[in-house]
Amino acid sequence: MCSVGPTIEKITSLQNPRVKQLVKLRDRRPRDEAGVFLVEGYREIRRALEKGVALEEIYFSPEWFLGENEPALIAQAQAAGATACELTKDVFAKVAYRERPDGLLAVAPQWRRALGDLDHLFGTGSDWVAGDPTGNTAKAPFLLVVEAIEKPGNLGTILRSADAAGCDAVIVCDPVTDIFNPNVVRASTGVLFSVPLVVEESTRVHAWLREKGVRSVATTPAAEKIYSDVDLRGPLAVVMGSEQYGLSKFWLENCDTPVRIPMAGQADSLNVAMATIITLFEAVRQRGGAG
Repeated sequence: MCSVGPTIEKITSLQNPRVKQLVKLRDRRPRDEAGVFLVEGYREIRRALEKGVALEEIYFSPEWFLGENEPALIAQAQAAGATACELTKDVFAKVAYRERPDGLLAVAPQWRRALGDLDHLFGTGSDWVAGDPTGNTAKAPFLLVVEAIEKPGNLGTILRSADAAGCDAVIVCDPVTDIFNPNVVRASTGVLFSVPLVVEESTRVHAWLREKGVRSVATTPAAEKIYSDVDLRGPLAVVMGSEQYGLSKFWLENCDTPVRIPMAGQADSLNVAMATIITLFEAVRQRGGAG
């Protein structure tokens, strides 16, 4: 058994039902069926709590701690309603996703945002307006749209980069990888809790951008214009394609402005996460700086 409050039970068996369920949650189907996902690591759990995520469970193993004031974080999670369990070192190693865990693993509820949840960027004030905590909507919305990203690590890195660039939201079109994959959480360093994230079909996203007057700038090696020669100010959506195939025919035909990143060597493209960083921070430069 696990408990909430000052009394914390200890799990010592690899056959414990909770341990088996944690292992299952590495895979998408069990995550979706349960409506939860794993959050591993002190930094990631702290960011979830800071954003008011109602963690359902928190598991810990002091033998793996790195001296990050873990007891205080566990107490914070408990105070917010999470069930707490202590695991032995070998049991925690079984449920951990990382090769070198830090002794903390939480279970968080999944969420779903719709495009309509971003309408506040175009109307009344909001905390999500990049670079303006007062919610001044005179700040033009700055969005990132990614299509069919295949690798969880790339998606997580892209989320982290979007946060660093001050993007108001990330829209994931036609996803191949699950946004709640443990590698997405890890590579994003928990930023998926702070950047508004919407999953939607490309056609609906394109129609919504048009409706809101947001210009779409999409990267493709076949474009004539260089990304840094294009005006990236004003309401903007930077659109990036998948690792293997790049942008779909739909986006290539329907984006407002196709651009390319010039390549000096033999390679014809960059890793999608790197290309995203380059394009986003050119927009940041033109728009007067991040956040």
